[in-house]
Amino acid sequence: MTYRAPVRDMAFLLNEVAGLGQLAGKGDFADFTADDFRSVMEEGAKLAGDILAPLNKTGDSEGVRLEASGVKTATGFAAAYRRWVEGGWGSVAAAPEHGGQGLPLALATAMQEMWNAANMAFGLCPILSQGAVEALSAHGTDEQKRLYLPKLVSGEWTGTMNLTEPQAGSDLNALKAKAVPQGDGTYKISGTKIFITYGDHDMAENIVHLVLARLPDAPAGTRGISLFLVPKFLVNPDGSLGARNDAKCTGLEEKIGIHASPTCVMTFGDEGGAIGTLIGEENRGLACMFTMMNNARLLVGTQGVAIAERAFQHALSYAQERKQGRPTGSPLAPGEMAPIVVHPDVRRMLLTMKSLTNAARAICYANAVAIDTAHHGEDEAARAAGQARADLLTPIAKSFSTDIGCEVASIGVQIHGGMGFIEETGAGQFYRDARILPIYEGTNGIQAIDLVTRKLPLGQGAVARAFIAEMKETAERAHASNNADMLAVAAALDEGIKALDTATDYMLANLKSKPDDCLAGATPYLRLFGTVAGGHFLARAALANPQGEDPFPVARVSLARFYAEQVLPASLGLLTPATSGASVLYALDAEALAG
Repeated sequence: MTYRAPVRDMAFLLNEVAGLGQLAGKGDFADFTADDFRSVMEEGAKLAGDILAPLNKTGDSEGVRLEASGVKTATGFAAAYRRWVEGGWGSVAAAPEHGGQGLPLALATAMQEMWNAANMAFGLCPILSQGAVEALSAHGTDEQKRLYLPKLVSGEWTGTMNLTEPQAGSDLNALKAKAVPQGDGTYKISGTKIFITYGDHDMAENIVHLVLARLPDAPAGTRGISLFLVPKFLVNPDGSLGARNDAKCTGLEEKIGIHASPTCVMTFGDEGGAIGTLIGEENRGLACMFTMMNNARLLVGTQGVAIAERAFQHALSYAQERKQGRPTGSPLAPGEMAPIVVHPDVRRMLLTMKSLTNAARAICYANAVAIDTAHHGEDEAARAAGQARADLLTPIAKSFSTDIGCEVASIGVQIHGGMGFIEETGAGQFYRDARILPIYEGTNGIQAIDLVTRKLPLGQGAVARAFIAEMKETAERAHASNNADMLAVAAALDEGIKALDTATDYMLANLKSKPDDCLAGATPYLRLFGTVAGGHFLARAALANPQGEDPFPVARVSLARFYAEQVLPASLGLLTPATSGASVLYALDAEALAG
């Protein structure tokens, strides 16, 4: 089946639960209403369902190829990208002074969910371009902004992020790419980068590479890394394209999934040195790149939501059509079989998929709204609070949501039974595509470390405690509802919050004195945080009552209760591994571990 964006559910979570509706009609968004946001989503859903989704399976089968002239994408991708550019989709959240529409980042995040649910291999390209726009907007020179931002914003040119080298993965201290000043404001860049998404392709006329490299006299380690803009084609002062730069794709990776997305080995300087210009200050490249990476991490989390939604829709369609067995007490005639969707275990799997997807979606949308608030809040206090909340949520959104993407895609394979293991059904592609998500843009283990060591201590724990206090308010509202289902949700949420409170106290108390104990519990702590936050947001969705709605809409209340009873209890089980320390991890030495 093809993909259809659940616009109603997405718009509701975005406006009523994540809080984007509260920014509509105010400040920088004074000209927009919540209905405007939904209208944009409805238009985007058409492109996603009608143009991008049909290319998902064919792109997976065909893949990409490297020819003498460069990388060729799968059939239909270049034409689909032109449609995407013509629709103005790259400019949704960009600043008007660079050709953008000035809409909220949260709305652009919802659109990214659509592109990636329809076709994740396609959706990766806009994510990298959006990150390049953010980095240049924050750190580029006026000349760089003039020459590059309008084309990047429109989508006529695309962007990349060049960090990883064969010897330097998550640890960029080992980075060796070089940048030599030429005395005219340019630098000659040389070195090899790997795992470069859309490092070369035939969908746009130019590609703007953001490359980390070292100056000749740079300090050792990450303090000696600078960021450079290295275009595929040099750009003349009037904005026209000049000569081909010495930056080429010299290899394509053979991957488990996202076959239609070119993952390139990029070689800079094989013919004398690629010409680049400095972004930001010398030796401050990592700080500049993190502007790009932080929002990219949110968008990768959104990819987890996207692949989960696609896998759910696919599994639900199959479960409604596939007939096997008879439910207890069935009135069917002898020999007749029922659709597997009626069987309790299949129904449980489907509800698990749907509830986890919605929980992760709400976390990502809340993260995006916090970023919008940080930039567009009504006063300095609101902007500071938005930034703090965004900082806290980013590692949770990235890690929790991408884990959910893998888990939901796996359940989707299970619902298909034996046919799920056969490529013909398409269920396996979602599982293969999802598996990269917990790895790139900072592994989920690194996100957990970031949460515990950098984000949790913000304001001496005040930022995390403020969010937990909001969760408690939600539980109190559920208790006060006098609705039987919501009372059950409140009870489960109470227990989850209690576990999160205890684990948070443990982390804050031991981070300085027993850092290894906290690092050992970081991953289960992040999962605990995400699980409880998901329950909080689903409860808020069930309690939300837009004008004219049933005060307790059956679908949202039922989903919140299912999550409360089937998913939230895991928070109690996560408390022990989050707080048990590191000693058990090192009880066996390397030799005993191997034997």
